[in-house]
Amino acid sequence: MKRPHFAFTNSCPTNALRLVAALLVSLGALNSLAQAQRPVVPGTGTEIIGVADDFEAPDWNYVPQNPKSTEDIDEDQRAPLGQSTNGRWYEGIKRGHPDVIKRVKTPEGGLPGSQGSMLMRSMYTGIPGKPSNKMHQDDFIANVQYRLKRRMSVAEVPSVTTRVFLPSVDTWENRSGPHFGFRLALETTAMVDKEVGMGLFKRTVEEMGNEVYWPGMFIEFESKGSKGKQDDYAFLRIRGNSRGGDFRGVQITTTGWWTLGMSVTPDGMVHYYASPGVDDLTEDDYITSQYPYGYKAERFRTFFYNVCSADDGRRWSTTWIVDDPKVYVLRPMGRVAVAPTTTTKQ
Repeated sequence: MKRPHFAFTNSCPTNALRLVAALLVSLGALNSLAQAQRPVVPGTGTEIIGVADDFEAPDWNYVPQNPKSTEDIDEDQRAPLGQSTNGRWYEGIKRGHPDVIKRVKTPEGGLPGSQGSMLMRSMYTGIPGKPSNKMHQDDFIANVQYRLKRRMSVAEVPSVTTRVFLPSVDTWENRSGPHFGFRLALETTAMVDKEVGMGLFKRTVEEMGNEVYWPGMFIEFESKGSKGKQDDYAFLRIRGNSRGGDFRGVQITTTGWWTLGMSVTPDGMVHYYASPGVDDLTEDDYITSQYPYGYKAERFRTFFYNVCSADDGRRWSTTWIVDDPKVYVLRPMGRVAVAPTTTTKQ
């Protein structure tokens, strides 16, 4: 299938810089793989039924409970939280939902037979109606953990894939920085802060406990004219390495549909894949394998999307459309409904 060219003019940096960036990513991946099990292509195994979504129901709808939560900024959860009418999505209590969430007709070039997809965009990604002129982000969370009534062990080798539509670049929010995120919610055992005692005797101690963390991929944009940039440029930014730092993944060279995916292997490592188009991911789409923050994942909770904006009360975020996110498991354990067919993509 012919893919649309990314509308950036001369978007590539010099050949030398491109080579250095590619070598750094490759060396980081090789170093991680030396300590890890073989990566598993996202989508390997069988699809879990009853979670994620295909947005095909004509009456698909999201019911917001505005104003949205901004616990990360002012500790205000503003309950009750919004949720979709099919029970498969809910507002993130930490940052709240995107300002606009709706079912739309699937853009051209999408999955064969797809009639519906989900659109997300935001203006106020911080406190509703109070622009901060500082980049913030909204969360939209798939209801995986609660629909399954359990968290999945990484021994089951869970993975998630999604299709994301990148609109024409002239419609993107004219801002350098992250614009969209696709992320996992994972758990591990680590040293955590815990408050003990009461009143004047309350204190914080460190002890071993359950730690939740959120690795993923961001679509990052470097806008022409920003900080001396000569051309528009976009790439996938990976979160993150063993020290918790983000790093550059692959350059985005086309608009239109992309397929993103992440898998988690029993050694607790996260594996990242991406490819232009809507074809299933393969080994050729591999980017890197990491222990984000130095953690080894033990359990999989869910996945979610981020929508980012300048939160200036004037500009809308870039409009993001997603379709057919799916959760897969290679070695199902416990009670879980899986599709009758098995797909192996390794």
